Amino acid sequence: MTAEPRHSRPISLAVGLLLATTPALAAESSQPVPTRQTQDGKTQSSGTKTASTKSSPTEAEHIVVRARRAATVAASATKSDTPLIDTAQSVTVVSRGEMDVRGVLNLNQAVRYAAGITPDLRGGVGTRYDQFLLRGFMVPTFLDGLKLQDSPTGYAVAQTDTSRLDRLEILKGPSSALYGQSSPGGLVALSSKLPTNLRSYGSVAATGGSFDLYRVDADVGGYATDDGFVRYRLYGTVNGQHTQLSRTGSRRFSISPSFTFGGDGPTTLTLLGNYQYDPENGTYGGVPLVGSLKRASFGYLPRDFYDGDTSYEKFNRRQGAITYIFNHQFNKDWSFTSRGRYDDIMTEYRSVYDMGYYANEATGLLSRSAIATKEHAHNLAFDSQFKGHVRTGPLQHTMMFGFDYMQQSATEVGQYGSAPDLNVFHPDYRMAIPTPGPWVNYLTDSHQIGAYGQDEIHWDRLILTGSVRHDWYRSQQTDRQWGSGTTRQSPGQITWRASGLYHFDFGLAPYISYSTSFQPQSGLVSADGGQTLRQASPSVGKQLEGGLKYQLPGTSLLLTAAGFHIEQTNVLVSVANAGYSVQSGLVHSDGFEFEAHAEAFKNLMIDAAVSVQKVHDDSTGKPLMQSGKGNASLFAFYTMPSGPVKGLGFGGGLRYTAKSYGGEANYGSVWVPQYAVFDGSLRYDLSNASRSLRGWTVSASVRNLFDKKFVANCMAYASYGQEFCYYGERRNAQATIGYTW
Repeated sequence: MTAEPRHSRPISLAVGLLLATTPALAAESSQPVPTRQTQDGKTQSSGTKTASTKSSPTEAEHIVVRARRAATVAASATKSDTPLIDTAQSVTVVSRGEMDVRGVLNLNQAVRYAAGITPDLRGGVGTRYDQFLLRGFMVPTFLDGLKLQDSPTGYAVAQTDTSRLDRLEILKGPSSALYGQSSPGGLVALSSKLPTNLRSYGSVAATGGSFDLYRVDADVGGYATDDGFVRYRLYGTVNGQHTQLSRTGSRRFSISPSFTFGGDGPTTLTLLGNYQYDPENGTYGGVPLVGSLKRASFGYLPRDFYDGDTSYEKFNRRQGAITYIFNHQFNKDWSFTSRGRYDDIMTEYRSVYDMGYYANEATGLLSRSAIATKEHAHNLAFDSQFKGHVRTGPLQHTMMFGFDYMQQSATEVGQYGSAPDLNVFHPDYRMAIPTPGPWVNYLTDSHQIGAYGQDEIHWDRLILTGSVRHDWYRSQQTDRQWGSGTTRQSPGQITWRASGLYHFDFGLAPYISYSTSFQPQSGLVSADGGQTLRQASPSVGKQLEGGLKYQLPGTSLLLTAAGFHIEQTNVLVSVANAGYSVQSGLVHSDGFEFEAHAEAFKNLMIDAAVSVQKVHDDSTGKPLMQSGKGNASLFAFYTMPSGPVKGLGFGGGLRYTAKSYGGEANYGSVWVPQYAVFDGSLRYDLSNASRSLRGWTVSASVRNLFDKKFVANCMAYASYGQEFCYYGERRNAQATIGYTW
């Protein structure tokens, strides 16, 4: 492909920047939970704060790694492990244990119980990408502190298998002051499973379930040398499943080896590799609005209705990555961290899909089109930072200075054309599909450089945090199909954040914060009626958030409440019958969120969330398409501590999603109704039945327990006469047997 000669540039640059680059967010999260050793020799989790304990940035550096990091500690908000009770920003942590209990198979399922989420934008069918909204906006994903760069043209987007994750953090609100280009809604930070300090450990699990689900997951690790100077971990999975349409399916093969050099010394280097092959991954189609959300003349289409063609359908994705994480502790006060990753992602996509309207509704003839694309993206990302502690009189400073860099080179070749109408009463899924004609042929290159600093000031129980960053972004896209030339962008942007939090003795912590973000956007704009044109400037986001946090002293029970106001300005507004836009759009999101979380609190795991939000686009007078009014959820799981069924865990959850805006149809505004579904989980440690079964567990989970039929989301475009909808996930049950040592 045309991108092949470009391989040498990112690889040589990676070598050149290896020693000059860095970390980021939750990458540190793959390490087990930090514990402090008290004078009596007992250990205390740094994530648990008692009324008599004051946080000290110097003390936090003296840690001994003993177990998995607590869910009351997060790194995404400050790029350093910080108790959530001391973090002046909304953060939701989803631990590995919680994902296992709920039987999570993808990121969409992992975030469903967090406040502010509008989940499953493609319903229960389009699962090849992780699509959901946070506070009304699409948000980026970071893996091990480095951004997973989206394809500039749409399809070469990586998907991380959640079983290789140690945890994830949902950071809410603008966060460009530490991460560069990002969404006003926030970001999601994923952390891979990395080598731990245990001499030998491992697990293997086999899963089966609805729609012919099968999974085999294996995870082994330990010391590669007797003294533990070199440690390793190897994770792998083979899995597959039919979709709920029963005509398409998904298959995946993934392996992730990692090595850590340096043991418990002041200098460590971790190398992490991953290769993932998805030879197929379901379908990306949906159903027309008429016949799903709105009754058609013939009634409603079934939930297993498939709008494509099995002989033409194809989605093949190969993604590989190599990551390094370097840490050096100069002394008890100062440290340096650097990390980098090179990604290579290739996709081949081919599909027949419905146009959102009927050629003849009475006879059930559904109009369709065909699309085919090949994309190849090479992504490079680095982040490096110095961290240190300084005291000035009564003030204790935790300071950070960082530099990051991102580069992407991507190509897309696409075809588009018509396809035969489908008779929805008697569908033929093996029709002759005409070869689509040339559509797009793009070459895209982009670069981002960012420099940032942060100062976290502790004065008794008052915590003040300030962050500032400058980004230089450059992008160019060449159209090699229609010869329209090359479009370029080179904006620069300053973003910042300021916050204050006070931690009372009895565990209450009120806070207030202000933060900003920016996002580059493509397109030509004019301020003089089209006489002069220029490239669009980035959209800019800003948020004012205030809230309360309360952690029951000595426990993991954490309650948070927050109110927020977000504004996104410089949004593009199209001009009718013109090839340019005006940059006058304003979007604002206002809302309130409440969350309660407890991990193993008196044998009870609990997650509760409530959010109410209003997302409004001033240019249309409507909400943003697909944005919802809020959500509510409750998941509880209890493990019997004694008695004849000791070790039996059971629980369930309720997920409620308020109505969402689906665009404008020919009959007016589309509102997707609210819905509520139930989940259930069981888990049993077999060692309680027999000592010979030590290490063995069995578990089961089910999503949408009562098989409720609902429409998850819609997208309607009245000007084009196209109205698409997506049915929600059907009842999906699974059972697992696993062995851990």
